[in-house]
Amino acid sequence: MARLSLLIRRLDRVLAFAERWLERHAGEPLDPDAVRRHLAFRWEARDGAGRLVPIEQPHAIDLDDLIGVERAVAELVRNTEQFVRGLPANHVLLYGERGTGKSSSVKGLLGRFGGQGLRLIEVRKTDLLQLSDVVAGLRGLPYRFLIFCDDLAFDEGEAGMRELKATLEGSLEATPENVRIVVTSNRRHLLPERARDNRDVRLDDSGELHVGEAIEEKLALADRFGLVLGYYGFDQATYLRIVTHYARKAGVDCPPAWLRAEALRFALNRSSRSGRTARQFVDDLAGRLALAQGSEERDLPGPGSGDAG
Repeated sequence: MARLSLLIRRLDRVLAFAERWLERHAGEPLDPDAVRRHLAFRWEARDGAGRLVPIEQPHAIDLDDLIGVERAVAELVRNTEQFVRGLPANHVLLYGERGTGKSSSVKGLLGRFGGQGLRLIEVRKTDLLQLSDVVAGLRGLPYRFLIFCDDLAFDEGEAGMRELKATLEGSLEATPENVRIVVTSNRRHLLPERARDNRDVRLDDSGELHVGEAIEEKLALADRFGLVLGYYGFDQATYLRIVTHYARKAGVDCPPAWLRAEALRFALNRSSRSGRTARQFVDDLAGRLALAQGSEERDLPGPGSGDAG
């Protein structure tokens, strides 16, 4: 009897330890009411546990503001429309030069499809080790979820890369039909491409090209995205067209030739001619003009001022 009592006490301690471990590591379930009220969430991991936290004010982007990348945006919108309608749709990789609208394209999907049940889940690169937990928490919910990892790039063998590969395609467990992954990166294959990788490339006796293991590893991740869209740098005409668009939207009224010269000077100083640079220029210009106008108004004489005569 005494041995049985001792065994029960030990079992109680084990169960208590297990409960504490689950509370710490299993995270919190997503509140269905929160999914109804919020369009975007962020995965937050603390002490091994993780939970989805609502983003109260998601960054609102108008897809019509994305000039110069219309073809890529149209393909992204088409794939997303298939997804929200419950039709077959692909995971997406957006790659290309900085400031060309990759992240903005993804954020802009909320304004277009949020009312149709689309929700955006932001997962940082450092939290990709818990990607399977994120996906598991979304399975079966009556919404369509895009898991968004921004500005992603890996070094060989870096943590999180294999978890992403398995979730995209390669795990025994299928990705839920209400979940798709969208990634942005400056790298086409998400991994650095070095000259030494080509040393293992060879031709067989029939002249067929065979790539080496290093290149195969780099291609293996990017190939799991069914839709790969390139965002390329802008020429001067496109940059100026974006500047004109944002200036008109901001209510900036100034001579076109002067606006053009200032915009080019701003781009030269930044060594960048992108959509982001165009928006930053117009924000700076609109602020300077408003500040100058406010200073002029403060300098005007008020009623009853001046000499009494």
